Amino acid sequence: MQLTESRSEGLLRVYDVVVPAAELQQKLNAKIAEVQPQVRINGFRPGKVPVSHIRKVYGPGMMQDIINEAVQSSTKEGLASLRPASEPALDLKSDMTKVMAGGEDLKFELSLEVMPEFEPTDLKSIKITRPTAAVSDEQVNEALNELAKAQRGFEDKSGAAADGDQLVIDFLGRIDGEAFDGGAANDAEVVIGANRFIPGFEEQLVGAKAGDERTLKVSFPDDYPAAGLAGKAAEFETKIKTVRGPKQGEPDDEWAKQLGFDNLAAIKDALKERIENDHKQQSRAKAKRQLFDQLDETHDFELPPRMVEAEFNQIWRQIEQDREQGRLDPSDEGKTDDDLKAEYREIAERRVRLGLLLAEIGRRHKLEVSDEEVGRAIAAQARNFPGQEQQVFEAYRRNPQLVAQVRAPLYEEKVVDYMMELIDVTNQTVTKDELFADDEPPTATPAKKAKKTKAAKAED
Repeated sequence: MQLTESRSEGLLRVYDVVVPAAELQQKLNAKIAEVQPQVRINGFRPGKVPVSHIRKVYGPGMMQDIINEAVQSSTKEGLASLRPASEPALDLKSDMTKVMAGGEDLKFELSLEVMPEFEPTDLKSIKITRPTAAVSDEQVNEALNELAKAQRGFEDKSGAAADGDQLVIDFLGRIDGEAFDGGAANDAEVVIGANRFIPGFEEQLVGAKAGDERTLKVSFPDDYPAAGLAGKAAEFETKIKTVRGPKQGEPDDEWAKQLGFDNLAAIKDALKERIENDHKQQSRAKAKRQLFDQLDETHDFELPPRMVEAEFNQIWRQIEQDREQGRLDPSDEGKTDDDLKAEYREIAERRVRLGLLLAEIGRRHKLEVSDEEVGRAIAAQARNFPGQEQQVFEAYRRNPQLVAQVRAPLYEEKVVDYMMELIDVTNQTVTKDELFADDEPPTATPAKKAKKTKAAKAED
């Protein structure tokens, strides 16, 4: 095999690979000789099948394996001294019919982008202000009232179902007219507004009465864990059996005991702890945003074009989907596609830049995400789909890309945790409204002049 670098432009590396036909035939002969003693074919004694017959019957399949091995070997050799930033692309230059027949060399072009070389900034030089807010009694009481509204129970009501009501239904789901696994249930309890079913399902039950039959038309989210259902339009034939309204009454110690607590005060303590956790998460998110802004502003290195293009395409697909469904961000309304693409390409560049920075910092400090951590995260996601947990686990088992999508944010958070220990962080007490207020778009630096939008803020 001959591997020759033909082009080196910026982060792009291109190699010409040639595997001589004689080398392929030599490997084919070796494979045939290896299997000949074990080959069993009617009409021949065991181990006595002629080489020519084995070549005729099994040769094409063996040659395909040999070619695949040659491609993998050349790819591994080409990447041995490199740090790839993307999966390599192959461009075949040979007539595969002739290669398979042994009449032509295997020739192809191997191209890939490599990681840029840069020096991350000294983390100890970064200074941020982390907002913190205490939990008020008013917040706890509001949460208590919401809990009471959700957990006070239901009682039969006459009339049409409204937001907050519970319905007992039978349903059967179909995609393209065919029923699918996990798409049917009897005596299912649905609370309108609880958002426990896929988007659009609960809302279409508003106004239904006991005895009604409705066909609910919905679409599974694009990121739905069951790959066979993700993004698919479905219809659910639904029969409403019972409509129930929330029971009235104030929360008290007796109600608290029904929920498994000693008294009402114990519920308040639990709610306060949950709200404190929400505050801590929001405080961390604000600090993380400041950290990312500073990292983005203090680094300006070449980005792998294919990586940026892939990130932009993913963002743009979401923008187009939001526009089709009437969910486009108000700040994007009225803008031309050219303006939107320019803004979101800058967001893609920011994401790639930050991703490469985090990867480099994690690599230098030997930070890793264990399989056990990934497994716990997948199990947590599966619990969000009651009754379909096994389907979720199976989807991840069959699709390594889905597992990678779980591992990536875990890795990001681990690197961020590490950086937070090194940077200079000053806590600042703020109000609850200030803590949860939207951040202002970051100011563009002269070097980048990036127009950051809410999408960058939400993602970063």
